[in-house]
Amino acid sequence: MLDIEELLSLKSCWERLEKTKDPIFIYGMGDGSLKLMKELEKRRISISGIFASDEFVRGHYFEGHLVHKLSDIEENAKQNGYDFIILLAFAAGYQELIKKIDKLEKKYCLLMPDTAVIGGEPFLKEHIAERFSDIERVYSMFADDKSRQVFESILKYKITGELKYLRECTTETDEAFESIIKLGSDETYVDLGAFNGDTVLDFAERTNYVYKEIYALEPNKRNYKKLLRNTENLENTYTFNCAAWSENTTLIFNTGGGRQSQVSQKGIETQARCVDSILNSKKATYIKFDVEGAEREAIRGCVKTIKTHSPKLCVAVYHRLFDMFDIPLQIEKINPNYKFYLRHYPYYPAWETNLFCVNP
Repeated sequence: MLDIEELLSLKSCWERLEKTKDPIFIYGMGDGSLKLMKELEKRRISISGIFASDEFVRGHYFEGHLVHKLSDIEENAKQNGYDFIILLAFAAGYQELIKKIDKLEKKYCLLMPDTAVIGGEPFLKEHIAERFSDIERVYSMFADDKSRQVFESILKYKITGELKYLRECTTETDEAFESIIKLGSDETYVDLGAFNGDTVLDFAERTNYVYKEIYALEPNKRNYKKLLRNTENLENTYTFNCAAWSENTTLIFNTGGGRQSQVSQKGIETQARCVDSILNSKKATYIKFDVEGAEREAIRGCVKTIKTHSPKLCVAVYHRLFDMFDIPLQIEKINPNYKFYLRHYPYYPAWETNLFCVNP
């Protein structure tokens, strides 16, 4: 059983920041810093400055704050005999950077408050009590102890902002494919949020290029061109320059590059398709959802396929505040026969957390 009393007894990162007398420095610039600064201002928590790694400091300012070198802050703290708190404000997804952060955390109090990718709201301890019946239900749905551990550890991270909880529940990508997904030689794969084709190529390699068909959807035009180029030698591969959605329609997407193409109030008109219409009753055996906060809509566009064929599912459950609760419950209503698993790949913050659903 999930112990709500234990969760609610944890001191939240916001409680610590509100009560500390130590200087608070934000490490990093960009969207993550802006979200943190907004929440800190709302709570009337002052920061002492912003810093970056020494090699990125050029005497510039961010939101009116001079950007300091980490080494300067360390030296000043040492000379004046005070401790300070670091708020990490950028994502780390590759091993070299993760190790650098881990090393820094051993020397100082380092926190990474959890905020949603889409919307930017922070996860609060109060949300545990408000949603506990749903949280407890999802916890009971998981098919193995590892999934329950991941779920509980991520909740603890979301409350405390302490990265140790992410480290204790991290597994490599291969583990999920070897123990849960178990790809065969007759797969029909649907890649929703195909980006530049990296996950399509990963699928093809994992099947030794023996599969039935691949369907890949990517809404961003620049990413889509790369997708075409990177998959041009793959057989039976069908690409679509469109978003995955609950119906066939037109949406407004932002024009930013990278993986973060998403529905927005400003941008360009983009075709959106539901998977059920693309497959037209054909069987899919594996569907990956990583669509920058549109996962729930994309799942609605797969209802017929999920009900009829029970494809293996891999769903990103970290873009919106309550995705880790709402998406498993959504899928269970569509197909209650699934077994549910949760895995977190090496990443700070709790991004790259994926739900896996397989038919026993």
